[in-house]
Order: sequence, then structure tokens, then C-alpha cells
Amino acid sequence: MDKFDKLTGIAAPMPMINIDTDMIIPKQFLKTIKRSGLGVNLFDEMRYADDGSEIPTFILNQDAYRDAEILVAGDNFGCGSSREHAPWAIKDFGIRCVIAPSYADIFYNNCFKNGILPIALPQEQVDVLMKDAEKGSNARISIDLDAQTITTSDGEVIPFEVDAFKKHCLMNGLDDIGLTMEKATSIDTFEAAASQARPWV
Repeated sequence: MDKFDKLTGIAAPMPMINIDTDMIIPKQFLKTIKRSGLGVNLFDEMRYADDGSEIPTFILNQDAYRDAEILVAGDNFGCGSSREHAPWAIKDFGIRCVIAPSYADIFYNNCFKNGILPIALPQEQVDVLMKDAEKGSNARISIDLDAQTITTSDGEVIPFEVDAFKKHCLMNGLDDIGLTMEKATSIDTFEAAASQARPWV
């Protein structure tokens, strides 16, 4: 998993509330078990017309936001079914951080396991960042996970809270498998001792 430390990038404003996982990645794209290739279908039904052409009014189809790495969104982001494909699609598009007032628990936890930093902030602070994001590609927001701060394009610093263990995992690029592999030496030692003690197993 990719490590997350510091990020400075374009932020796309999506003030909608209750953006659910089916809006993030519709069910017809859930057949794959690969984490790559889903970015093109991120927000598919909002992003494309029935003929496959881009809907020009959708934020990620606008030139200023095509390379967005941060998403500033409304309340209850990632609600709905617990599909891990949702953070896969967000990450594959190139977004490394989502900022919103609140998240669905499963989506929130899945973000950390896939190299995405979800930041929850009070609505007033999200509103400040939303206005900053609306300035377009010339306004870049900076995020420092170690310091737990967001810096707006105007230099305003907004602190945020994050669970210490989740922060450790994200900064060190550790998903569940990575955490297990940190114990590989201890596991090997245990298995060797167990084989000697119970060779019939």
C-alpha cells in the first residue's frame, strides 16, 4: 500500500450530502477483484451521459479538476453498501484524501486500508475548504498527516484529528497484510517450534 505523509494538490468541491457507494462506483463495475482500472468509472452515472459522453457540468469533467487529488464533500460520505470497490475507484482516479463532515463507518475504515486519508471536520471548516476548492486549479490545499494539519491556499491552517493507529498504518503504508507481515519472523519461529513439537500435524 502507498504511504501517505504530505500532499499538496487540487481539491475538487462536491457539496452533495449522502454520496453513497453506488454513486461512487455503480454495481455493474463490481465484477473485478483488481484494485486498478476503476478510476475511469468513478461517479459513472454523474460523470457520463447514456451515450458515454462526458457531462460537462460534473466537477471532475471540468479542466480545473481533472487532476484533483483531494475531494471536499458533504455529510455522510460513503454511505450505502459496504463495497471496497468505492475506495479502490477513488484511489485509482488519483484522489488520496477526502474531506467531509462525516462518513459511513465501513467506507471510512476501508479508506485507510487502501492508502486514502479520510478527514472528518466540523461543517464550518468544511465550508472554508469548499470555498477554497471552488477557486479552481490555482488554489492548492496542503495536508500534513504527521502534523495533522490542512493548509488552505490562503495559508489558513486547520487542524484535524485521526486515530493514532490508523495514522501509523497510513504513514507506513501498512494494510492488514502489511501488518501481519511485520510479524513474519515471529510467525516463522512459532511455526518451526510447532512443527517440531507436533510433526504429525
